[in-house]
Amino acid sequence: MIELHPVTLADKSWIDPLVWAEGSSSADFNFGNIYLWDLSFHQLVGRLGDRVIVMPCYEQTPFFAFPVGTGELAPVMREMEGYARAKGFPFTLRGVTQEHLPLMDELFPGRYEIISERPLWDYIYSAEKLATLSGKHLHGKRNHINRFEAENDWSFRPMTAADHDECRALLDEWISENPEDIDAGASDERVAIERAFRHFDELGLMGGILRVGERPVAFTMGEPVCAHTFVVHFEKAYAGVNGAYPMVNREFVRLIRQKYPDVQWINREDDMGLDSLRQSKESYHPDHMVEKYTVVIEHA
Repeated sequence: MIELHPVTLADKSWIDPLVWAEGSSSADFNFGNIYLWDLSFHQLVGRLGDRVIVMPCYEQTPFFAFPVGTGELAPVMREMEGYARAKGFPFTLRGVTQEHLPLMDELFPGRYEIISERPLWDYIYSAEKLATLSGKHLHGKRNHINRFEAENDWSFRPMTAADHDECRALLDEWISENPEDIDAGASDERVAIERAFRHFDELGLMGGILRVGERPVAFTMGEPVCAHTFVVHFEKAYAGVNGAYPMVNREFVRLIRQKYPDVQWINREDDMGLDSLRQSKESYHPDHMVEKYTVVIEHA
């Protein structure tokens, strides 16, 4: 039987090992994203065997995330289907990756519809390439960084709690300079970032702050999601400071590789369907994408 409860920080201790056992590069499953965005999605969580049950609610409609972890999947899916039927909402799975799709045929033959969610696909990059920006495709990024280094007395260092107030001020100014992004989720993101600051150490987050002189011009935060992938949750910079974005990106990846030498991939999350964000993420030439789908299952 499924027993669900509102997510709390205490859930990190049991969710983390199950997510790591899944070994997915997807940004959807890790505890950081579950907790940071909870005020937007009002998620309930629970455990069945060695799988994580997450039930968010979007636009007043509940759904399930794919139940990651290990162990037999069929009985877990049966319990989730029964729960949805009892509560009177469609049995819908979101965040289903390509690796999960073959399981749908085994478990629900002829009973499901697949919906592609392109705005939610994650961009995955080689950690080595982002740290070095090698190759002709990234020549423009190197030029921006060379100019930044030539024009500025700069420094980059790991973020600590002492930096958070300055980062808040930078974020507030970034929001005021980008009002067009408010309706696209910046207001929910502001809440999520504030949660990250407030529980930075408890969540095991890692961040970096880029300065010109004493002035912060960019900050970034993230965490490892499995042994081989690190996800960057947030990255903000002053657009008027030429090269600040590629600079904070490169320096943070270098820091990640120092702390987590086994990390091969950097997940810079999705583009939310925003053309500007898609162009920015494509300009770094991702190695591949984590394709995600919504699966709607008809009740038997």
